[in-house]
Amino acid sequence: MMSLFNRKNIINCISISFCAALIYGCSTGKSSVNNNESTTASYNLNPNLTPSENFDLSHWKITLSSGEEKSVEEINNGFTLDNQFYTDSKDGGMVFKNYPKGAGTTVNSTYSRVELREMLRGKNSSIDTKGINSNNWVFSSSTIENQEIAGAVDGVLKATLKINRVTETSGSPDQVGRIIIGQIHASDDEPIRLYYHKQPDHRKGAIYFAHEPRNRPDIYENMLGNYVSEKGSTAGKYNGSSSPSNGIALNEEFSYRIEVKGNLLKVDLFDESGKNISSKEIDMSTSGFANDWLYFKAGIYSANKKVLSSSDYEQATFYKLEVSH
Repeated sequence: MMSLFNRKNIINCISISFCAALIYGCSTGKSSVNNNESTTASYNLNPNLTPSENFDLSHWKITLSSGEEKSVEEINNGFTLDNQFYTDSKDGGMVFKNYPKGAGTTVNSTYSRVELREMLRGKNSSIDTKGINSNNWVFSSSTIENQEIAGAVDGVLKATLKINRVTETSGSPDQVGRIIIGQIHASDDEPIRLYYHKQPDHRKGAIYFAHEPRNRPDIYENMLGNYVSEKGSTAGKYNGSSSPSNGIALNEEFSYRIEVKGNLLKVDLFDESGKNISSKEIDMSTSGFANDWLYFKAGIYSANKKVLSSSDYEQATFYKLEVSH
């Protein structure tokens, strides 16, 4: 019988073109986080290819602005959609673009998105999307039984991207210019939502994340920018009206790394040169996720549902997307 160690050491590399999708039974050894993240000046992305030809998307599905989903099979058959999910004509990056006003929503959210959802089952639709099964993963703080059933244990999500645009109109001063660019989602709540937030009159945007423990208020952690932690819907306000001095500007390349090992959640940010510019940890031992099922998400999840103009939009371009378990 295959050991638990061999079953769960899965590397799902969704990176630049022609990278292997899943390598089973590969020993990753002891994971470590360097102070610097390697970067590449050219990602060898072809502007004439579809996203699935430039990136290995064999374990992702996508939700579009309408609320419609495209399966793993559809994405990997060359799916693109003008003004939502396509290849940048200049640099070959994978573009996510969302017009929130008038967009559809999903059953469990009132916010629109153009966002990938991790699907460990790949094209095997006989496996349920939800639940503790081989389509989703669990923390190593979960029971041994859950670890045996799940598709993987613990995980790392890494991405290199540019935020090209955020919304400039809103009926809420707290929501304008706010998007989510990476998540770990559980059955109901999110162990992490990673935000980019730029006010219209600011030169740079702040980056922070929310941790949503069960039956307790969300915990907000600042990464870059003079963000002030507040509870509930007001989260995301800036300390004063000045632009964050150490934030990220539109069209500025950066990378993020989200790692979970057991009850420890660690988030790192890197600048274009690969230098680590921010790092935060959260102890999730009392957060209630130990025996829940999980999956990564990446792209644009709008965090502004009060957009005033139908021409207002948000856009991000990804140059690298990589998951390991």
